Amino acid sequence: MQKPKVAVIGTGGTISSLAESSIEVLDYGAGGPLHADQLIARFPEVHEVADVHPVRFRALPSFNIFFPEWKDLLLLMDDLVQSHPDLAGIVITHGTGSLEETAYFLSLTTKVSVPIVLVGAQRPASALSSDAGMNLVNAIRVAASPDARGMGVLVLLNDEIHAAREVTKTSTFRLHAFQSPDFGILGHADGDAVVFYRKPVRRAAPETEFDVRTLEALPRVDILYCYSGSDGTAARAFIAAGAKGIVSAGFAPGFTADADAAVLAQAVHEQGVVVVQASRAGSGRTFKGKRSQDNGFLVADNLSSVKARLLLSLALTVTDDSAEIERIFLTY
Repeated sequence: MQKPKVAVIGTGGTISSLAESSIEVLDYGAGGPLHADQLIARFPEVHEVADVHPVRFRALPSFNIFFPEWKDLLLLMDDLVQSHPDLAGIVITHGTGSLEETAYFLSLTTKVSVPIVLVGAQRPASALSSDAGMNLVNAIRVAASPDARGMGVLVLLNDEIHAAREVTKTSTFRLHAFQSPDFGILGHADGDAVVFYRKPVRRAAPETEFDVRTLEALPRVDILYCYSGSDGTAARAFIAAGAKGIVSAGFAPGFTADADAAVLAQAVHEQGVVVVQASRAGSGRTFKGKRSQDNGFLVADNLSSVKARLLLSLALTVTDDSAEIERIFLTY
C-alpha cells in the first residue's frame, strides 16, 4: 500500500540539537542544530510510517522566531501544497520555548487545508533517552491522518495531540511539559493508532479573515505583566514606543492594578490604543466587568497573554474598531 506523503520543515530547536555527551540534556547545541534532512537521516524509522519529504528552512532557537519566519513559513507551505498535490500533511519541527506562539499564529493565518503539526522535544536528539525521535514519528503519523483535517494547526509531544489555541508549555525540563490547561488534549498518537476524542470549536485556518502574506510587519502589541507595586512605568514605555495595542496579563480573574490601569485607560481614550485584559493565572477566562468597561478595556476570554498578543496584532491588521476586535476575540 502506498504511504502518505508528509513534508517535514525544520526550524531548529532542541529536537534537532546535538550535545557533546549522550547524558547531556541541558547544555547542548555545539554539534547542531540539524537541518530537516539531517534529522530525518538520524531517525530513519520515520520512513516506516510515511513517504517523508524533508524541507530545509532555518535552524534557529525558537526565541528568535517571529513574523519574518512565520511569513516565510506560510509562503513555503503554500508552495509545498501547490507543488505536491498528493501531500497528506506538513510537520514543522520547532524549539519548545515559543512553539505555542508559532502554532497559534499559523493556525490563524495559513491558507493551506492539509493538516499542519508542530513538534518539538524536551531533550536533544543526541540524548540517551531523547523524546525527539518518537515525537517526530508521531507528528508525521498525525499529519498523515485524515482525521486531523479541519482542526487548525496541531501540536504533538509526549504522544499527546493538542490544539494550537489551547496548548502551553508548563515545565522547563519535564517530558510532559506541554498541557492544555482548560480543556485537555484532543487525542493520542498511540502505538497502534492515532485517535481523536474531541474537536476545537473556535475558528481556525484556513477559514480565517487574516492574510499576512503581503505584509512587511505586524502592528506593535506589547504585554504588560501585572505585579504588586507596579507604577505604570512599563505601560508608559510601551505607549511611547508606539504600541498600537497592549495586553494586560492581569491579576486573576482579570484586573490591572490602579497605577497601570490609569495609564492604559488614558491611552485608550486619548490615543486609540487597544487594551485587552488577560490573566496571568495560566488558565480560565477573563470577564468584562464594570472596571474594564469604564477603562475601555476588551477581554481576552481564556487566551494566554502571549496568544492574546498575537490575536490582537492580527485583529489590528484588519480593523481598529473595538467592537470588531471584541468579536474577533470571541470567534478565534
